[in-house]
Amino acid sequence: MKRFLLTLLGVAATVAPVAAADDPKPNIIFILADDLGYGDVGCFGQKEIRTPNIDRLASEGMKFTHFYSGASVCAPSRCVLMTGKHGGRCRVRGNAPMAQRLKQSLMPDDVTVAKLLKQAGYATALVGKWGLGDHDTPGHPLLQGFDFFFGYLDQVDAHVYYPEWLWRNREKVKLSNEVRPIPVGKDGAWGTGGIAAKRVAYSPKLMLDEALAFIERSKLQPFFLYFATTIPHANNEAAKELGNGAEVPDLGLYKNKPWPEPEKGYAAMITYLDTQVGAILARLKQRGLGENTLVIFTSDNGPELKQFTGYDTTFFKSSGPYRGFKRDNLDGGIRVPFIARWPGKIKAGSVSKHVGYCGDFMATAAELAGVNVPPASLPAESAASRQDAGSTLDSISLAPTLLGHADKQQKHDFLYWEYHAAGSSQAVLLDGRWKGLRNERRSAPLELYDLRTDAAEEHNVAAAHPEIVAKIEACLKAAHEENTNWPLRNAPAPKPVAKERSRTKP
Repeated sequence: MKRFLLTLLGVAATVAPVAAADDPKPNIIFILADDLGYGDVGCFGQKEIRTPNIDRLASEGMKFTHFYSGASVCAPSRCVLMTGKHGGRCRVRGNAPMAQRLKQSLMPDDVTVAKLLKQAGYATALVGKWGLGDHDTPGHPLLQGFDFFFGYLDQVDAHVYYPEWLWRNREKVKLSNEVRPIPVGKDGAWGTGGIAAKRVAYSPKLMLDEALAFIERSKLQPFFLYFATTIPHANNEAAKELGNGAEVPDLGLYKNKPWPEPEKGYAAMITYLDTQVGAILARLKQRGLGENTLVIFTSDNGPELKQFTGYDTTFFKSSGPYRGFKRDNLDGGIRVPFIARWPGKIKAGSVSKHVGYCGDFMATAAELAGVNVPPASLPAESAASRQDAGSTLDSISLAPTLLGHADKQQKHDFLYWEYHAAGSSQAVLLDGRWKGLRNERRSAPLELYDLRTDAAEEHNVAAAHPEIVAKIEACLKAAHEENTNWPLRNAPAPKPVAKERSRTKP
């Protein structure tokens, strides 16, 4: 067991390079959808919502069928993506209220993909939703490796699709919309959302325009564009008050569908996202950049529940064949579509079953750009050395698979997730097959699912496989590094139900 544990701690950050040293550095565009489910796009099984451009991205590139986000909610998933550290070791492990917003901010010593690519001579831009640092914190994008930023810093602000302003670098850009503000949480603890009273400027359109402009002005040097669209995340405040959190300029081809209005809106949002992907691909083609640009498309976590959105994602089978939603460490909450396209480098129409997660983007981008990343973790035998290992990565380059050398692809021994809300939930995927879950209470028995025979995670087989349970327990212990901002804790015990007093006189 000790040898197994040490192997688990030796998670690699790089593999032997497969790209020739004299190859030109590719442009890199990373498109991150927001709350898009595994089954929400056509090439991953969607039957009702039209996504021709995303489907074309897959037909011209590689589709990964067993790929995961870094977490089941926004901020920690984006932290894993940016830093290459999994949820047990990264800085931001959950969503935090405004009063504790430094818990949701990157710090000066964090190493991001943008910092590495900037070091390699890339022009870098973030357009869309950030969620890892506000205007006056060390996590601001301009302090984390990005040359340019346009969009939302705070993720609650990003609920509003017709906002009164957006950020351009450090300047608030006034828009023509009018918004009725709505405090979020008790006494506005989570910030201020809102419902648009006057709709003029649609933020996804403004952000797409900025993304295309960045491509235009960066075409003479290698560039990295992180396009973090807010689609199809709901306007939660509109959903709560009006019963529909889908905000889109029009319902398009879904207008006359015999569906409820919120479902029409959800479908229209995703198709609008698809047009954004098409516009980016078209601009690359117009400027002759397609052949030297790696485009990646994925989502930050699984689809949201109707109680928060007003629309029912089960209507579209948004989680695909998997159980669970956003906030779940079940595959429905963390298994996401993942597509990579690079003409002439990635085989068109290829499909990979490689088990990876968004934290692998760090090592992948670094290898393709020819820049070094922090070294792999070394086996740790003491608390002190485990703490030192916290500065390293949990990222494995996907370049071998992307470039047609799958036989050279290194694999993760395990993947790990945490979720912090009322209590702390943990999950481990071992060998790409065995899924271990511990929900809410740290002393709860481990649930075990065999994804090879039970993709929907419906049959707990822990009792039949004690040896696998023991290995996953070792993974849980090895993966989680203590963090005072994000301690593992039990959910509060449920309050006893008071018995109704008799109304009859004694």
